[in-house]
Amino acid sequence: MTLTPAPLHADVADGPADGKAYWLTCPDGVKIRAGVWGAETGTKGTVLLFPGRTEFIEKYGRAAAGFTARGYAVVVIDWRGQGLADRLLPDRALGHVGSFKDYQTDVATLLGLVEDLALPKPLSLFAHSMGGCIGLRALVEDLTVTSAVFTGPMWGIAMTNSKRSLGWVASTAAHNLGLGNIISPGTLPETYVLSNPFDDNMLTTDPEMFDYMKRQVTKYPDLALGGPTLSWLNHALRECRALAAHPTPNVPCLTYLGTNERIVDKDAIHDRMGRWPNGELVIIEDGEHEIIMECEAVREQVYEAADALFAKHA
Repeated sequence: MTLTPAPLHADVADGPADGKAYWLTCPDGVKIRAGVWGAETGTKGTVLLFPGRTEFIEKYGRAAAGFTARGYAVVVIDWRGQGLADRLLPDRALGHVGSFKDYQTDVATLLGLVEDLALPKPLSLFAHSMGGCIGLRALVEDLTVTSAVFTGPMWGIAMTNSKRSLGWVASTAAHNLGLGNIISPGTLPETYVLSNPFDDNMLTTDPEMFDYMKRQVTKYPDLALGGPTLSWLNHALRECRALAAHPTPNVPCLTYLGTNERIVDKDAIHDRMGRWPNGELVIIEDGEHEIIMECEAVREQVYEAADALFAKHA
């Protein structure tokens, strides 16, 4: 694989000083971006960090600092359709994907970079929200990691029963009629942290971390992403349903869930973790969706526990 340097907005990432980014071209021609920290200093292995929907490499600069300080290299991905990766529609504000299977193509391409850079082994997985959905699918398909940590994983989408039924009907009809590129009702083309105030936001209880996220997309608007299309919603509902029926992978696991989670389906997380024999569900009291965007004490708790899990199963 030819390594082509890509932009990394270090001034808003707050990551370690050795960060680098690369363009990667997937087998289907889609260009994605990967960020790497600790490539030369990581001695305990490499953390594959799978972000959520709307997210981007720079958002995890502080997380990279947390892991590199504990002796790991970290590689973060811009999924197709977000960050600086190729957007899949003319309107770059809309979150879209052709199929959730395409994200596994991104995973395979990222693993190629891990090999080309000879990043330290073993590999561990840290996955948030939609990245948790993609990560669970990757584990089911035998992703070679020794252990995994999930935060607010999207193993279902938070909806009332009536809205879920409507979502299925509307998204399926739109997809079948060729109207799947329409933004999902109730969402906006503007990214969440710019269209919502801090008060009662669904991401974090920490005002400084909310400002951190807001600064990133204010200074670099090309990183921002708005609401998902109806086609994305349909693919997401189908993937969550398919994964719910699948046996639990035999991988040691920690999953974090805030008591005030309002974006992903808490029942789906409880269901999955209730049948994960070598897994543990950790509840963060008053936590919102983005556990490692919570206060420093919570973030450090997660990094310490992840380090202990990764080291135990190295």
